[in-house]
Amino acid sequence: MATLLYRLGRVAFRWRWFVTLLWVAVLGAVGFAAAKAPAAPDDGFTMPGIESQRAFDLLEQRFPGTAADGASARIVFVAPNGGKVTATENRAAIEKLVTEAADGSQVASAVDPFAAKAVSKDTSTAYSTVTFKVKADDLTGAAKTHLERAIDTARDAGLTVEVGGDALATQPAAGGSAEAIGIAIAAVVLLITFGSLAAAGLPLLTAILGVGISMSAVLALGSAFGLSETTGTLATMLGLACGIDYALFVVSRYREEREKGHAPREAAGLAAGTAGSAVVFAGLTVVIALAGLSVVGIPMLTKMGLAAAGAVLLGVLICLTLVPAVLGFWPNAVLSRRERKAKADRGKGNGNGENGGSRWARLVVRRPIPVLLLGVVGLGAMALPALGLQLGMPGDEAKSTATTERRAYDDLAQGFGPGFNGPLTIVVDAKKADDAKSAVATISKEIAATDGVVSVSPARFNSAGDTAVFAATPATSPTDEKTKELVQTIRDERPTIAADAGASFEVTGTTALNIDVAQKVQDALIPYLALVVGLAIVLLLLVFRSLLVPLKAALGFLLSVLAALGAVVAVFQQGHGASLLGVGQTGPIMSLMPIFLVGIVFGLAMDYEVFLVSRMREAYVHGDGPGQAIVSGFRHSARVVVAAALIMMAVFSGFIGAGASMIKMIGFGLAIAVLFDAFVVRMAIVPAVLSLLGNKAWYLPRWLDRVLPRMDVEGEALSRKVPAPVADTPTARLTPVP
Repeated sequence: MATLLYRLGRVAFRWRWFVTLLWVAVLGAVGFAAAKAPAAPDDGFTMPGIESQRAFDLLEQRFPGTAADGASARIVFVAPNGGKVTATENRAAIEKLVTEAADGSQVASAVDPFAAKAVSKDTSTAYSTVTFKVKADDLTGAAKTHLERAIDTARDAGLTVEVGGDALATQPAAGGSAEAIGIAIAAVVLLITFGSLAAAGLPLLTAILGVGISMSAVLALGSAFGLSETTGTLATMLGLACGIDYALFVVSRYREEREKGHAPREAAGLAAGTAGSAVVFAGLTVVIALAGLSVVGIPMLTKMGLAAAGAVLLGVLICLTLVPAVLGFWPNAVLSRRERKAKADRGKGNGNGENGGSRWARLVVRRPIPVLLLGVVGLGAMALPALGLQLGMPGDEAKSTATTERRAYDDLAQGFGPGFNGPLTIVVDAKKADDAKSAVATISKEIAATDGVVSVSPARFNSAGDTAVFAATPATSPTDEKTKELVQTIRDERPTIAADAGASFEVTGTTALNIDVAQKVQDALIPYLALVVGLAIVLLLLVFRSLLVPLKAALGFLLSVLAALGAVVAVFQQGHGASLLGVGQTGPIMSLMPIFLVGIVFGLAMDYEVFLVSRMREAYVHGDGPGQAIVSGFRHSARVVVAAALIMMAVFSGFIGAGASMIKMIGFGLAIAVLFDAFVVRMAIVPAVLSLLGNKAWYLPRWLDRVLPRMDVEGEALSRKVPAPVADTPTARLTPVP
């Protein structure tokens, strides 16, 4: 492996014009294909294998054209000063709004709350549902403005009017400025790390190129493979993160080889052969984690994982070819100002000088037990809140009270009860019943009598008269655990009810769907963890040729992820410090959060593991003792790992300032996970464990050593083939490019 990548690095350095133009041509070709490709499809969310999805499918089959997914606006009216919405002037204002709303160009219907009996018992609150013929993304500005003007007129009449639904909702963007801020912070960190504008700019340049190609590919292939722009969200995030990390590691190794006295082309080859080998295996661990998302069984998540895996593989290829090629154009520009002016002491070139990383490593090697106990106990304490994890899908109740959607939610809950915001949709299949109407009436009566159900709506039949649908309103809010128990109770009683009625039914609706999604994700979490951790252990076994190092890496990752999940639960579910992050309402943790956390953080954690421990392995193979190998690994890699972790934390932390609670949750969870894994696990627990293990850390049974292929990540073969560097002089370090 090392020899092959060494040759690849030298070839890319030598044929730099060809390699650079080739990547530019790839970007141009993929970009042209993306521009000419048909529009990407709508990113529908489906969840095969759950009851809610089966019920939705049945609705679309039996009620053709009525299960439309057009936009809707639920307009909530509250009478002023404790009055009644049925008062003459208030009623007139509401009816006027409904009439004006119905005249909108894209409006399908606008329901009069008085005709539909959508008035609270105390007559203080009423609501009207306005549905549109098109989805929210397809609403024109004129259609929105028309509805907003009608709402303003009702407000001018003295009514409190709030709007829920998706028609007028503002969707906070997860990217844009956050990504720009992350890139800016990354540039500053790289500049401080390397002390060179060129060295700081090169990782950013190559990473942005990789993201550009991968996103263009997603758009170009969108129509053929059912990919949408949101499919590339994860690809953009990880493509940028891993692209910077990988180039950072190769450039750092190139500078190190130049400092030893190697000529530029030789240094580029050595950087590709050693650091590049670590990049290959780090990238493969990320790909395993992302491709493993397919086991969850959510098509959208599978597409996101595979697209992101492709972006990471592309980042690896760019790192191994384009980075050496660009180094060929400016071989001395990536060196620090001190190196370019050749003022470094001659003894610095041997790579054995002390720095912050080596001093910290010596401290840990001297005191491994206290460091290990402190790290494990600290992360264990942070993980404790994860025991009370509740998964769900936060809705309008999780938004800020500054939004009209949240105020509409609160007004409906106050006027009609907390369960009104999350009614259960009951779909009755009476195709085999002798009397469909009697069967539906029996089911409706039985469900209405269930503890926890406040009311049921009149049943609505399809044109064939063999299927009916009605709503059951729970007594508790959509995210309450009692609502989850109610759904389970209704489903458990289904055999008895179906036997009495002669027809079957299924429970669906947004609330039931969220409950089913949370349960399916929770059930898939353990198999997903087993898959990615198991495959990664095998891969790391090949990299480090050790039994204990891969196990230690996997256990450390699990500890950091559990601690991060505990921190997320503590803030977003239990409310500790929620106000500091601008979280207006606590609630269940987003269903996909644990999967995202495991997938993304696992990839980054294995990056840090491979980068750091591969240098220790390299030093150990070249003759250092166990303790000295740890110090040598930290001397060469600690600064790079710290810089990479700070960059990732900065990128993820930018999302904490977003308006949506879910985006805040993702940003906080990923940032705190990187903090725990990079600075506690990799920088403290890892050296402490390796110090305690000593030579046993690198033990591999002889029979297994003979069976496993030799990947030579540490570049042992290169030490025998590559000539020794020329004398370490300023002239040697600034040798012109051949």
